[in-house]
Amino acid sequence: MPLRVYNTLSRQKEAFETVLPGKVGMYVCGPTVYKPSHLGHMVGPVIFDTVKRYLKYAGYDVTLVINITDVDDKLIVQAKQQNTTVAELAERITADYRQNLEKLGVTGIDHMPRATEYIGDIIQMIQGLIDKGHAYAAGGDVYFDVTRDADYGKLCNRDPEQLEAGARIEVSDRKRNPGDFALWKGAKPGEPKWDSPWGPGRPGWHIECSAMSMRLLGKTLDIHGGGLDLQFPHHENELAQSESYTEVPFVRYWMHNGLMKTGNDKMSKSKGNEIVVAELLRKHAAETLRFFLLTTHYRRPIDYSEDRLDEVRRGLDGFYRFFDRYQRVTKNNFYELKAPASRGTFHPGVPETAFVVDVARLWTLFLEHMDDDFNTGGAIGILYELLTTLNRFADNRQLEGGAADASDLKAFERGVVALRELSQILGLFREPMVRASLAGVGKVTATATVMHNANRETGLAQLLTELGAEARLVHLLIDLGAEARLIELLIDMRAEARKEKNFARGDQIRQTLAKMGIVLEDRPGGTGWRME
Repeated sequence: MPLRVYNTLSRQKEAFETVLPGKVGMYVCGPTVYKPSHLGHMVGPVIFDTVKRYLKYAGYDVTLVINITDVDDKLIVQAKQQNTTVAELAERITADYRQNLEKLGVTGIDHMPRATEYIGDIIQMIQGLIDKGHAYAAGGDVYFDVTRDADYGKLCNRDPEQLEAGARIEVSDRKRNPGDFALWKGAKPGEPKWDSPWGPGRPGWHIECSAMSMRLLGKTLDIHGGGLDLQFPHHENELAQSESYTEVPFVRYWMHNGLMKTGNDKMSKSKGNEIVVAELLRKHAAETLRFFLLTTHYRRPIDYSEDRLDEVRRGLDGFYRFFDRYQRVTKNNFYELKAPASRGTFHPGVPETAFVVDVARLWTLFLEHMDDDFNTGGAIGILYELLTTLNRFADNRQLEGGAADASDLKAFERGVVALRELSQILGLFREPMVRASLAGVGKVTATATVMHNANRETGLAQLLTELGAEARLVHLLIDLGAEARLIELLIDMRAEARKEKNFARGDQIRQTLAKMGIVLEDRPGGTGWRME
């Protein structure tokens, strides 16, 4: 089916048609950089990075812009508290934001403009609004006159009085109307400032995004994205000032993502319940966080909890175990597979058995979910179905053990290529996790992500010593941080014990490892392991 996108402005799904055929200009509101990024700051970028991936897959030439607000009241207050400058604080927090985006696989940003780099464009736009009678200067400030915009409030579907009643509006005796908002703020002593026709000062928040987006993407954007909390006042005001200035539609599709929640509250710095991304990444793999953010449809709220992240990690472990299985069966690396990067028809390349037909069906369902307003949650559900289908086929055809039928191997390979193709659209499985590679060491292969854990290392060392391993070797491996090698030694000892019919010792090793969260898996080709 054709791609349909939910438009906040019309409150319905609409067929996707761009301003210029084959091209998409997409602008997403980024953070005000005054405190380290929390997980809520990652929601929009991960979602719209995925939207860009899918649009590129569908054949569009996409330009994605995510801005940085590097001058604002919050920045000024925080810089004073830290005894630093606004510029230094903004630079430091922006670096933190970019590093976190990179770790979470947000690689599709084409421009990351900063408000302070576009002061000239902002001043020009403000002057144009004054000239058209939509704005007025007052004592060094400049305000947009909401009464001059006949359809002000259309994005929120409310009249101006309703909007004023339900929002915190900046009070000023310089305003003509309570709902008027600042385009330019006269500088107070010690604040950052730029020269302007109305005196030294700095831009208001809303005008920054209008000026930057139109400079980089043109008068009409195809997609404007951001969190649901930005719908009013930020996006409503952007819309009003932009269309008043250009007299053409500002945005074709307004897309608002749901917010990150902890319990019943929105995650935010002001509430003090934010989960700082850098700290979270010390406990969870970046891919786990990306997967977590995509398991919910983008318009729904995301409920954060450690239990939910653990559940997501266990789900991902199923894929990682399958990638190891695929390598055992084919001797090929899943991460090196070449898969289609653009949309076409599903070409089996092998006889259309029931298995291949089922893979084609799931491939089609995945794309149908993405065509239905970028439903990544539904698409991920299809990935799990495809994973189950591949594992079932490998079991039924006994692909492990080296005696598999050549036609079955080709069909299996085609199914795995489909998994690779679809997961790439979501930005998943781009590169191997930091994993224990035990290839070539007897018949042992590791199947789990290895994360340093001092208590677990101590337990492994104690067990090895009790079983007679050389203490000097054990301590050397601990010093090297070679936790995987410690597990490997125990698996070797268990294999020797079983060979000598000492099943009690073999069971002791398995049971002790299980208590540490290390699960052994006996397979036709040897013993593997994974972390629970």
